Amino acid sequence: MAADRRIEEITNRIRERSKATREPYLDRIRQKGASAPKRAALNCGNLAHGFAACGPVDKERLTGDRTLNLGIITSYNDMLSAHQPFETYPEIIRQTAREAGATAQVAGGVPAMCDGVTQGQVGMELSLFSRDVIAMSAAVGLSHDMYDAAVYLGVCDKIVPGLVIAALSFGHLPAIFVPAGPMTTGLPNDEKARVRQLYAEGKVGRDALLEAESKSYHGPGTCTFYGTANSNQMLMEIMGLHTPGSSFVNPNTPLRDALTREATRRALSITALGNEYTPAGLVVDERAVVNGVVGLHATGGSTNHTLHLVAMAAAAGIQLTWADISELSDVTPLLARVYPNGLADVNHFQAAGGMGFLIRELLSHGLLHDDVRTAWGTGLGAYTVEARLGSEGQVVRVPAPEQSGDPKVLTTADQPFSSNGGLRMLKGNVGKAVIKVSAVKPEKRVVEAPARVFHDQDALQRAFKAGELTGDFVAVVRFQGPKSNGMPELHKLTPSLGVLQDRGQKVALVTDGRMSGASGKVPAAIHVTPEALDGGPIGKIRDGDLIRLDGEAGTLEVLVDPAEFARRPNAEADLSANETGLGRELFAVFRRAVGTADTGASVF
Repeated sequence: MAADRRIEEITNRIRERSKATREPYLDRIRQKGASAPKRAALNCGNLAHGFAACGPVDKERLTGDRTLNLGIITSYNDMLSAHQPFETYPEIIRQTAREAGATAQVAGGVPAMCDGVTQGQVGMELSLFSRDVIAMSAAVGLSHDMYDAAVYLGVCDKIVPGLVIAALSFGHLPAIFVPAGPMTTGLPNDEKARVRQLYAEGKVGRDALLEAESKSYHGPGTCTFYGTANSNQMLMEIMGLHTPGSSFVNPNTPLRDALTREATRRALSITALGNEYTPAGLVVDERAVVNGVVGLHATGGSTNHTLHLVAMAAAAGIQLTWADISELSDVTPLLARVYPNGLADVNHFQAAGGMGFLIRELLSHGLLHDDVRTAWGTGLGAYTVEARLGSEGQVVRVPAPEQSGDPKVLTTADQPFSSNGGLRMLKGNVGKAVIKVSAVKPEKRVVEAPARVFHDQDALQRAFKAGELTGDFVAVVRFQGPKSNGMPELHKLTPSLGVLQDRGQKVALVTDGRMSGASGKVPAAIHVTPEALDGGPIGKIRDGDLIRLDGEAGTLEVLVDPAEFARRPNAEADLSANETGLGRELFAVFRRAVGTADTGASVF
């Protein structure tokens, strides 16, 4: 089915806007994508270094010019649950490649930090910047120019966007992303949130909180709520960089291993030496980017992707804007209810029909581009399936179920949970911002109240604990942008503000920081740009100023006389405490070079 007229119009607008950057990008990858293996161009000494540690069979194959070699970029570490399963993947990939007469080598590792561990801690100030470090680290691994295709092992928040940026920088190479899958279901997410709120109120102790958290995050795999990590997996599938049906299969299962072996074989089949050459830079075009945004809205995905998708698109020469994202939200129905936008987790989403059901529903209503090139072949229709394990241990695919296994979790486009995706841009005299209202009750989406201004999240927490946050108010937490301190997530403010909202107060948050994929029931204008340190109007707001945040109309205004507001000097903050400790001093160059939130908060 052809794409809806509005989807086509937005796609065409992005295409026209991007011509000056997309066409030179395509020229570069065409020039680099020569048909011969790159090893043939290496000097003998270079090549000898490249296979010195290999076994005899692999060494003999790499000596020749016509044997395929896969580069593996891995984010494995054994502290983080989402990445621990990748420990065994390289050997699975190497063995599968050997069986196909090819070779595979770990080209390089990339850092993988967890926002769940660093949430509210100093280390979170490195989190957003880690995305660009990951891209550069992957580039170092691939720079040896020994590979005919690359497989990327990554799952979580900044890791996948960083790997995508790297894959597009090496856009002449075919790329397949291989996930690890979500952990099995633990303590229900609403129960976890209830205990967190009780702890914030001082009604339960640390022991009860730790017990709840440990029952929620209890084994290998991604966290089961629908935050940035699982939004990443949805994006990789709907943008055609996964094999069909592979996003949400649990780790350490026969099907998961079979999918990894299949992904390896597919990567080998789409190199320049075969008949299906599929460079990553051609897979990710304007249509694929729009498909990704539509998927984000249809599933109520992470606000972090208003940064990451912009940066990922830019790596392919595509200029995506917040206005594009907001307009696509207006035409995309919400089809999934996964925590924090519902009570279910991603395992329930998968059981209800998962990505195959979702993609089929969106395609059938013209809300996705079907005529795309994917790592699996041509057309997104090939992804309207469910992956299962065959009798001989192979992957078999069956059509996605005709009906949702649980209409409270996954619904049809004819009966959506909402007519729009609930993720939109705000504009006004404070600048531009992003808000996610899919988890906010309609009656809570408009707040007009006096400002309470803070220069860090700890100051707000102290005011909450001291009982100073009375009455209706809009919390303004500034100097949290990328130039100030790396734009940390402020997710730990959610329980405190939620408590006040439950007490009957009208509350909202306005910040130049982030809130993450776990943005919840309190209306939050996030990613405010220009940020305070960049001279943004958020720096002019004073305690008591009346602020109106209208999540329905898409406006964010300080209701102060315009002339007076213009005359005010911007506030200043002592940020010296954010400049050292836990490696922050090493990222000073990033803070100086980083771009604005609406352009992806990138250093590139």
